[in-house]
Amino acid sequence: MATIAIVYFSGSGHTHLMAEGIAEGVAQVPGMTPDLLRIQGGQIIDGRFKDEDFLKKLDSAGGIVFGSPTYMGGVAAQFKAFVDAASYRWFQQAWKNKIAGGFTHSGSPSGDKQGTLLYLAIHAAQHGMIWVGASEMPDHSTGVNRLGSFMGVMGQSDLDMSGKPAEILPGDRLSAVLYGKRLAEIAQGFKTGAS
Repeated sequence: MATIAIVYFSGSGHTHLMAEGIAEGVAQVPGMTPDLLRIQGGQIIDGRFKDEDFLKKLDSAGGIVFGSPTYMGGVAAQFKAFVDAASYRWFQQAWKNKIAGGFTHSGSPSGDKQGTLLYLAIHAAQHGMIWVGASEMPDHSTGVNRLGSFMGVMGQSDLDMSGKPAEILPGDRLSAVLYGKRLAEIAQGFKTGAS
């Protein structure tokens, strides 16, 4: 069984729901297993991400999907702390040639989410990873890729300060599921040499 690690931070739960959708899609591919790795505040000590066991799981994964909410046009500080810690893997080229992808969520239709996905793709490129974009055409009947993102998957939910549990739109969740399946299929094909 090959593992696709889904490493992400989620502040209010929306990005977590997207990560769960990606995991569901990965699990639909025989021989592929998702591993949800949520970045937690307790892993950040004196402003630095410190969790070697967490990073070792990424070292052994067949692919890594990166996720962060878009805050002020970029990734969350907690995710950036993880990226800085992962620079030690860059020195070792530990993630070179792994399949990579990314996803994000914000409270407004644009929210400059494209900037977050570009940041995630650049991070993967610096590690020598192979980036996989989203491939679904926008489908207004199902809501799949309703925001027209091909760099990775985007989700959007209206801001709600009432404290009720996070929800994402069904089309955004389905977009995440389809993307997870695509990533797993490509990782599996890449590993076996299939086209």
